[in-house]
Amino acid sequence: MAAIIEGTGLTKHFGTGDATVVAVDAVDIRIEAGELLMLMGDSGCGKTTLISLLGCILTPDAGELHIDGEPIHSDVRDLSVIRREKIGFVFQLFHLLPYLTALENVMVAMDLARTKTGEAENRAIALLTQVGLSDRLHHRPAQLSGGEKQRVSFARALANRPKIIFADEPTANLDSRQSDNLMNLIQELRQEHQTTIAIVTHHEGLKENADRVIEMKDGRILAT
Repeated sequence: MAAIIEGTGLTKHFGTGDATVVAVDAVDIRIEAGELLMLMGDSGCGKTTLISLLGCILTPDAGELHIDGEPIHSDVRDLSVIRREKIGFVFQLFHLLPYLTALENVMVAMDLARTKTGEAENRAIALLTQVGLSDRLHHRPAQLSGGEKQRVSFARALANRPKIIFADEPTANLDSRQSDNLMNLIQELRQEHQTTIAIVTHHEGLKENADRVIEMKDGRILAT
């Protein structure tokens, strides 16, 4: 199976001098196209930093990264294009724009990619319908439940048809029923859109949903 992401020796430090923290420590990682991966470990182990490196939000201090077979360099313009065209993100705190409706929050991702307005609206409606929010298109985030906000986040992440979606603790703010519903939705979205999904979580109960589990501790990968 082809790798959608491959990192070698990825390293990231924060701070200077005696206060330096090695958040990611010479990590080698390969994510296969189409798989559902769980990245697990205690808080502070480096999970979020690692996906920020893999998702081109942060640049590594050392190591090499390839996405979809292409080497990734630190040029800011190149990284912004890669994030826009190949990567989707779902954040723990949703990061929806409060003054926009659910429909507009999904469309804004396509606006950045210069998708024509009519096409963007049609695609956003289709995605929100697929995640079960056809009756919430014109609701703002304050009018949505936590589970509904997370569904909008996934619709937005899929808007530009990414190769991979990174989801950082997507069930952290959901109750058990909402978490189960979201994991079912993630499986459906992966199959429908043929998208690789990598989920950061510390919830052991989610393991059964994964094709593969990667454990982290102190910035290093322990087992796969």
